[in-house]
Amino acid sequence: MAKKKLLSNQIPEIGKRLTKFTGKELIDRVGHEVISNVVASILCGGNVRSLTEGLTQRRILLSNASLFFTYLKGSNVFNNFENRINSIITKELLENKLKPEEKIFLQWFLGITGKSVQNVLRSDPDAIKKYLENFSTQIKESSKELEKEFGAINAKIGLSKENFLLNWPELLHIFYAIGTQTLAIRGSEKSMYGKMFEKLILGSVLSLLGFKQIDPTTDKKSKMVFWLSQRKDKRESDATVIVKPGVGARFDLGFIGPGNSEISLDKVSRFEREMEHGRQLHYMSTIILVDRIGEGSRITEMAKEINGNIVQMSMAYWVKEVADILNHKLSYKHPILKLTPEKSLEYIGKEIKNIDLKQFME
Repeated sequence: MAKKKLLSNQIPEIGKRLTKFTGKELIDRVGHEVISNVVASILCGGNVRSLTEGLTQRRILLSNASLFFTYLKGSNVFNNFENRINSIITKELLENKLKPEEKIFLQWFLGITGKSVQNVLRSDPDAIKKYLENFSTQIKESSKELEKEFGAINAKIGLSKENFLLNWPELLHIFYAIGTQTLAIRGSEKSMYGKMFEKLILGSVLSLLGFKQIDPTTDKKSKMVFWLSQRKDKRESDATVIVKPGVGARFDLGFIGPGNSEISLDKVSRFEREMEHGRQLHYMSTIILVDRIGEGSRITEMAKEINGNIVQMSMAYWVKEVADILNHKLSYKHPILKLTPEKSLEYIGKEIKNIDLKQFME
């Protein structure tokens, strides 16, 4: 029995793998050492956005190439491919049990994402049909306009032993699909990296400062322990530490610009001063981590009003500053307190290699 011709069968494995993944899977695919180096740089004042941009660029470039490759292979598998591609993909999306990554990948060829279907087209079959008809019309009309403006184009592509010929309609369709894919990836990575590095940074900092991660629902230890937020409670902080019985601190981290720091402060001002853990009440201090504080911002003074402290992660020695705050407010003790700021960076670079980052992504 002949194998059914499907465009989804032409998607390369690397394209599928890069379509969608979790933070834990990213560590496996990119490599623990690479992610560990990024975290270490952030702990020494590096900007998370600029440090993760390289990871985003790599994913976009490989994904764009995979999409281009899929189009080329599809043009060899199907006759009159450019004029039929919308109907071919629509049929596959409706009739075949595609894997989530295959579905996402094929939708990019139509210039839509999952959110586009929900928000723009409202999951209405008639609206989707009308959209696709308009999409085809725009490609045809734009092709005519470009040919009139620049002349006819004949792009000859050689891939392995196969040859492909692309004209304006094919190229425009590829351009549009790649643009859709790029925007979708950038949007998803911004959200993923924010959540992922929030846990990686807080987990790493607290581990470096001598705290041990526990599950607060099952482990009632109350000395030098911490746990990360599961966001089951809107009032819950991003991380909670217990220095010793009766004494602890809440951490809130925000990858936000200097103009929006007050948003973070407004959230943490709702944290309660006391917390119960292990049948004991703990006095809780508050530490707020932000990228940087804008000139003229009142956030530092406002933090003092709620007995909290603001720490700027753009400062090279911010991890030692956190340790100093814990020492001053909670009588916390650790060898890093005796190190010079410069030596504290050496300590971070050395010790970060011994931390299993995936434990924070569970």
